Amino acid sequence: MQQTLSTTTVPYLNQNNIQVIRRNGCVTQLDISKIRSVVDWACAGVDANPITLEAGLTTKLQDGVTTREIQDNLINCALEMTSPEEPDWRYVAGRLHIWSLWKDTLVRRGYQYTSYARTVADKLQANQYDQRILIYSPEELEIAGSWINPDWDLDYDYAGVVLLTKRYLLPDELPQEALLTCALLLASVEAPQDRLVWAKRFYVAIATRKISLATPILANLRVPGGSLASCFITAMDDNLESIFDTIKDAARISKNGGGVGTNVSRVRATGSWVMGKANTSGGVLPWIKLLNDTAIAVNQGGRRAGAITISLDVWHLDVPEFLEMQTENGDQRRKAYDIFPQLVITDEFMRRVVAKEEWTLVDPYEVRTKLGIELAELWGEEFEQAYRLIEASSDTLKLYKKINARELFKTIMRSQLETGMPYLAFKDSINRANPNKHQGYIPGVNLCCESFSNVKPGGESHSCNLCSLNLANIEETEIPNICRTAVRLLDNTIEITQPPFEGSKTHNDKYRTIGVGAMGLADWLAKRCLSYNSLAQISGLFEDFGYYCTHASMELAKERGAYAAFEGSDWSQGKLIGSKPAAWYTEHAAHPERWCQLALDIQEHGIRNSHITAIAPNTSSSLVQGCSASVLPVYSRFFYDKWAKGTVPIAPPFIKEAFWYYQENKNLDQKRVVKAIAIIQQWIDTGISMELLFNLNQGVYYPEQPTATIKARDILETLVMAWQEGCKAVYYIRTVQRDSFEESREECSSCAN
Repeated sequence: MQQTLSTTTVPYLNQNNIQVIRRNGCVTQLDISKIRSVVDWACAGVDANPITLEAGLTTKLQDGVTTREIQDNLINCALEMTSPEEPDWRYVAGRLHIWSLWKDTLVRRGYQYTSYARTVADKLQANQYDQRILIYSPEELEIAGSWINPDWDLDYDYAGVVLLTKRYLLPDELPQEALLTCALLLASVEAPQDRLVWAKRFYVAIATRKISLATPILANLRVPGGSLASCFITAMDDNLESIFDTIKDAARISKNGGGVGTNVSRVRATGSWVMGKANTSGGVLPWIKLLNDTAIAVNQGGRRAGAITISLDVWHLDVPEFLEMQTENGDQRRKAYDIFPQLVITDEFMRRVVAKEEWTLVDPYEVRTKLGIELAELWGEEFEQAYRLIEASSDTLKLYKKINARELFKTIMRSQLETGMPYLAFKDSINRANPNKHQGYIPGVNLCCESFSNVKPGGESHSCNLCSLNLANIEETEIPNICRTAVRLLDNTIEITQPPFEGSKTHNDKYRTIGVGAMGLADWLAKRCLSYNSLAQISGLFEDFGYYCTHASMELAKERGAYAAFEGSDWSQGKLIGSKPAAWYTEHAAHPERWCQLALDIQEHGIRNSHITAIAPNTSSSLVQGCSASVLPVYSRFFYDKWAKGTVPIAPPFIKEAFWYYQENKNLDQKRVVKAIAIIQQWIDTGISMELLFNLNQGVYYPEQPTATIKARDILETLVMAWQEGCKAVYYIRTVQRDSFEESREECSSCAN
């Protein structure tokens, strides 16, 4: 006979003697049936036995217990019972958390989902909602409120609902209210007769977790004066005015929760001339130190520190010190522990790494003044010709250093294995694929290595708004419609965002850069019994993704006009994703005819957004979405993550039905990952956040050799392969340390989208 929560199964529990304190402070007698009804509700429709949960609670009841304590005990019991064999308990814990949220909200404001119009009025009065929501009449708000489905709150597991609640919801706000308000504001720029139509499409896609909004959109859109862009890139020129303007811009970005990329390659090197005096310059490190301290000081209202990646071209004389700026030894005044270093790598350098040839580090100021070359803005053949000229003119230069390229790359790798960084940005690959070569160049990548476009010091600063498609929740037949919805949604954000500084606004107006990304590829593959070796299927999926997103931007151009810098761009010349000619698609695409027609359509009608697709890391937002992060394999099929309140179980959505089809990244040859990312990159016009994870334990990659471990040569070959295969950047390098499967789970602080 099964046990149930009753005084029969627990003789010492006399519910007549137990008084319970309710959320509103009232005291009442314990009613076992109410607990049982909540347990049954939380377990409905998932593989979790409510009787088991009831039995786990009985010993935790005592006189004076609060309903919140009962609820927390039920949640803890559910979390403790979560396992690879019974993963659905994490959904039970999530529902119980939602139940508490509903009840707390009811106590504090007196209603739950019964009146959305009242919620809007209350939030406006409290100055928590943007006044732009008043573009909708009370009647329209009531109509919108009728779309709310409270059951959609029940789809989150515990990790997802806790993140959603603590990171994104405003005080006394429920999840569907937040998502609906975002949808209404996103549709506010539509024609009056179409606003509710698009608002409903946006809301349903967001609420059913088919589209994930980036953190700045979900966190800032509803509040007055919020910036919606996730990614920014600025560049310093070699003068004090530009340097301090860049630092000020970084502060403004950090204030609004954006991630900052700053290129410092134009700044003169250590020992260079200042005001005609030799050996006077302190190089790039003092300015990086100021950016480091800015990231700490401007902490988004105390929510979290700012996040800044500093990029430096690999030919700069300060590169060796740049690679040492996060070590403990040396002058602490020249250390920067809170920024994220990034090296901008040229093809010529990588060729010399492979060939073990000599590389020359130079001072950009001396090269500029003596040879008339601004090396930072060159790439491809122009860079190579200028660089050879510089090397041939070394007898006229005083500040330069010759070093073996392979040895320098080993130093880079050593830093990556110790700290996960520097990130690598392959400058020539990035700029070859830049559709706006006619207007400038791309100096480096953003904080998460997936979003980038032209930058001009003091003029244009890359700005990009992001969202992601949740492939775990999307069927193939839905891709065209979801892509159209996502592109339109992001194009609307450009109209309603409030750029944090003038260079950002200038860039938005000129390029209208957006980044539709993807998450849940590991789930999409597992659900179909595929793996990361299924390159044809992966290519087919992302060919559709790239095509429909690009097509949607072309259709928007018909309706709203092309981006301002379209004329003269590669798009205008019939070149498509990655600036590839239509002929490339004839050879490589599964459906070449549609690409050829799209090239003609774009030449005729233009395209609304200069950059359209970019795949972010989605480390945190994927937990809210209930899927695997980005397009990478799952770290592990099941693991516990350490949070402030203890350990939280993490598992992908289809773990029960497709357990063995989830390839674990901690055991996967990273060359397979690189190959898959390279295939996806063909269909993505900007970039992909590609983390690589190397397991240092014995026998992981060589089952036939139980004592064999991965060698430095293997890691070198993997990184070289990433460059050769056309990957545009390498984000973090992660390691699984010997005899330990604990992961260092640092996350992108702004692109968790």
